[in-house]
Amino acid sequence: MPPRLLLALCLLAPAVSAAPSTTATSPLPRVLERFEVGGDGWWDYATVDPAGGRLYLAHGTRVEVLDLAGHRVGALAGFRGVHGIALAPALDRGFASDGGADQVVIFRLSTLERIGAVATAGNPDAIVFDPATGRVFAMDGRGEAATVIDAASGEVVATLPLGGKPEFAVVDGRGRLYVNIEDTGELVAVDTRAPRVLARWPLAPLRSPTGLAIDVARGRLFAVGANRTMVIVAADTGRVVAVLPIGARVDGAAFDPASGRAYASCGDGTLAVVERREPEDYAVVGQVKTRRGARTVALDPSTHRLYLPTADLGPAPPPSPGAPPPRPVIRAGSFEVLVVGPAP
Repeated sequence: MPPRLLLALCLLAPAVSAAPSTTATSPLPRVLERFEVGGDGWWDYATVDPAGGRLYLAHGTRVEVLDLAGHRVGALAGFRGVHGIALAPALDRGFASDGGADQVVIFRLSTLERIGAVATAGNPDAIVFDPATGRVFAMDGRGEAATVIDAASGEVVATLPLGGKPEFAVVDGRGRLYVNIEDTGELVAVDTRAPRVLARWPLAPLRSPTGLAIDVARGRLFAVGANRTMVIVAADTGRVVAVLPIGARVDGAAFDPASGRAYASCGDGTLAVVERREPEDYAVVGQVKTRRGARTVALDPSTHRLYLPTADLGPAPPPSPGAPPPRPVIRAGSFEVLVVGPAP
């Protein structure tokens, strides 16, 4: 999500306490280290490739690539506003959504060279690869649709209307895609093979949903939004199972299948940790102190480590009449990644 819009939404959101509601069953993760990346500009989603040992960062006009020890591998430049990266390792292909150019850039994972680009319905943001179909789904914010791309050929298969502005999306690996619709406050379920919309479910009391994560084994979705709330949803019916308080300025969510924990990364400098106690009972068991601006997150399920991009943020300049709240000022060269995980 563009930070300017996220800040505007959060200023309108009511204050909700994000205090933990119970005690964690095991120690909370903590900040283990920081990867200094540098460079200027805003950032968006991060993507982990556990098998390839790489971390991909959407950073303004570049995709920054690090190994999982924080060493720079390389970069892919020339974007007008990159938002997310989807990976198809078996094809040696990556797909980066360039919202500023209204296109998805295709590149080789092994060499980080561009091999093509495809037009979208407008301002692609989140992007995911569906292994069940071999297709890439780019969430087009301005186009209110998903551009569906065959990962092998690089050709557009379909443009699927979503009935609103899509935010983050996840796949279950079995032919279903789920996507938050920010302006309507809904969750949309998609058949990735058809492709077609199967269902639309309201996410109330969640407002302006952003990040989304999935527990495939238990059929649960974790949606977060601007009013400091996480809702847990049944993936088969859309029923809201639980409603939990989290921090402010959230934009990311993650789920760790091994630990059973879900996470919400909040730009106020907190990472909410959620545990399942009973089939219908979930609780926030703690808050990890991260850093202001660390609002998106990527999880490595093999190490249980989470990667949160952020930077040094100064005060925002005075707002202009009738304009959205301006972004905070980023200190030049301060872009970094926080690594959060179990204590060694």
